[in-house]
Amino acid sequence: MKSRELIAKYDVPGPRYTSYPTVPYWQVAPTQAQWFTHVGDAITRSRALGQGGALYVHVPFCRSLCHYCGCNTVITRDTSGAGPYVEALLAEWQLYVSRFGRVRLDEVHIGGGTPTYLTPEQLERLVGGLLSFAALPADAELGIEADPRVTTRAQLEVLAKHGFKRLSLGIQDFDEKVQHGVNRYQTVEEVRVVTEHARSLGFTSINYDLIYGLPRQTEQSIERTVTEVRALSPDRIAFYGYAHVPWMKTVQRRFEDEDVPGGEAKRVLYERGRELLLGAKYKEIGLDHFALESDGLWKAYAQGRMHRNFMGYTDRSTMPLFALGTSAIGDTWTAFAQNEKSLPAWHARIAKGELPIVKGHLLDEEDLLLRRHILDVMTRFETSWAPSAQPYFANLGELARDGLIELTASSLKVTRAGEPFVRNVCMALDARLARQAPDRPLFSRTV
Repeated sequence: MKSRELIAKYDVPGPRYTSYPTVPYWQVAPTQAQWFTHVGDAITRSRALGQGGALYVHVPFCRSLCHYCGCNTVITRDTSGAGPYVEALLAEWQLYVSRFGRVRLDEVHIGGGTPTYLTPEQLERLVGGLLSFAALPADAELGIEADPRVTTRAQLEVLAKHGFKRLSLGIQDFDEKVQHGVNRYQTVEEVRVVTEHARSLGFTSINYDLIYGLPRQTEQSIERTVTEVRALSPDRIAFYGYAHVPWMKTVQRRFEDEDVPGGEAKRVLYERGRELLLGAKYKEIGLDHFALESDGLWKAYAQGRMHRNFMGYTDRSTMPLFALGTSAIGDTWTAFAQNEKSLPAWHARIAKGELPIVKGHLLDEEDLLLRRHILDVMTRFETSWAPSAQPYFANLGELARDGLIELTASSLKVTRAGEPFVRNVCMALDARLARQAPDRPLFSRTV
């Protein structure tokens, strides 16, 4: 089947599989007691393997609203809520510290929102307070997301002092027409300055987030953006597809549907951007990600040890994942727990000395089996099983006939042609999707 026909056939919405089961198919949330038990068990398992956990901290505040955004955010220029939020984050961390003591953390990530909405003093209070109750090995990876429009050298100095080496900058697109359409204005020079400050302070892995399929984007605008990015030479690039879901995110109704490239037009944008990145010696790893060979994420991929969780791709396996802040999701491998999304509700639960869990899922035996297969496909493009223990699969024959996978009685391997469709492959392994959304297709029936 030709590339154009494959794009048309498999152009259906699908999860990014940062977890299995995916959030829409979670069932009963764990109680606080159950969650603590699962966290404790995960710490014990990791300790036996000589590994540690990870910590994700969500800072929801942003000064302005980007019209493409699907994150949990609080849009405000009133900074008075930031200090109390930091103190509540530290109080939430103490709920875990009081139960488990100083836990080993191999990875720390601060995301948002806009973490650099916080002042240098607030960042010092937050990071210093969190890390003072954690044990970090020498090779721990500490990273933060940042908006290049509001990130200062003083903020980066605080982070560098505490051992942060990884910085992820939201770029999305440099084209002025696209920026106007999504209300996200930033210049190449602003990005250059933050990048150079970070490198001069010892940051060793800088990631740029780009998005294809944004309103008013064209092949020419993608070329200009990627050309500018190549000149700045970040270590990693996440090249995400824009998800146009105005029925879920009403802010996306601020531009016309006809301005949003879809189908083959959207795929052309990705293929052109991908071509330019590969031509600049970036290596494709996993779903929508590229890295230079000098970057730790590429090395982890090449050595078969790359991991994927709610923070995206990481260069090591960590468990449990502690999650602090509004909407943050924790993971123990055997259970998920998501915090309150509402800022007032989250604050109220913390003030009562409660874990602010609002939803989650306890994985059953089938979940655990399929989770491993989907993780292997997402990180290594292959998985295998005992011939007598084949898990739930659907439509694998169709995927094989279309040349997207190589299939045997005990394994599947995603082909080079199939790598852009890895989400469709994972959908074929997703038993909960099949049972709970039986009408949701893995591919278009009309092609």
